[in-house]
Amino acid sequence: MRTIELTYPHTLNVEELPETACAIGFFDGIHKGHQEVIGAAVNKAINENMESAVITFHPHPSVVLKKDTRHVKYITPMREKKEILQKLNVDRLYIIKFNKELSLLSPQEFINHFIIGLNMKHLVAGFDYSYGHKGKGNMSTIEDHANGLFTHTAIDKVTLDKEKISSTKIRELFKTGKIEEANVLLGRTFTLDGIVIKGAQRGRELGYPTANLQVNPDVLLPKSGIYAVKVHYKNEIYEGMANIGTNPTFTADRKDLSVEVNIFDYNNDLYGEELIIEWHKYIREEAKFDSAEALIKKIADDERKIRDYFLN
Repeated sequence: MRTIELTYPHTLNVEELPETACAIGFFDGIHKGHQEVIGAAVNKAINENMESAVITFHPHPSVVLKKDTRHVKYITPMREKKEILQKLNVDRLYIIKFNKELSLLSPQEFINHFIIGLNMKHLVAGFDYSYGHKGKGNMSTIEDHANGLFTHTAIDKVTLDKEKISSTKIRELFKTGKIEEANVLLGRTFTLDGIVIKGAQRGRELGYPTANLQVNPDVLLPKSGIYAVKVHYKNEIYEGMANIGTNPTFTADRKDLSVEVNIFDYNNDLYGEELIIEWHKYIREEAKFDSAEALIKKIADDERKIRDYFLN
């Protein structure tokens, strides 16, 4: 997959670009609904002997359009987004910088520059996709803006139990620790990767050594607490338990969240190594214990529950 980053106005020459079937959207999470949109573009490209493309944006429009939003955390930060799109057989990824200049383009200017101007011959978007200044362009106006230069498909909403699958819904599920439900909407198990860094090494003293992960600050973490996880390391997959939180038993005034994982039946040094964590089930909230002994007893109970979960 070729990745092309663009800022308005771009300087690409339309005559040098391949004819393309393109899916457009922000696609945070690349959930089942997004996969329908992207899959339609990939299939169209294969059937029409064109290249497939995805147009996405960075940062999230709210960072530019809402004064009180400085930073957005993503279900799929850009690196993860690229990896998933590659697996979906997308040939080209256009990442358009969302800034004030872009937000002021009229719907026709946006289409001329980024659709017609990139040699898109077929455009696929969700039924509720909007474009141009104040979102005045949408899938019911696109025929006028296309001027016969490309065709288009609007994908109807994808639902589960009569509710629309959306990034907003997945964010709500993350917030409440409902990771199993979120995974169903994502169409895959949520993963998080990080480099193992040195921590306080309390886990080792407690008999449960943990790998402390330095994770992408842009990633949206699920609710704080204990989780059943699987750990990918060097072509092996291990079961384990992870904690997102502040370790209140030992650090009462800590504000920043840490991500730690205890890998079952594994004891080797992992400092500096990259781990990929699959998040399978929320077990319980993080709690402050009166003593190390009480914490150890609870961790043993967590381990038992998680081993049973994976066994069954």
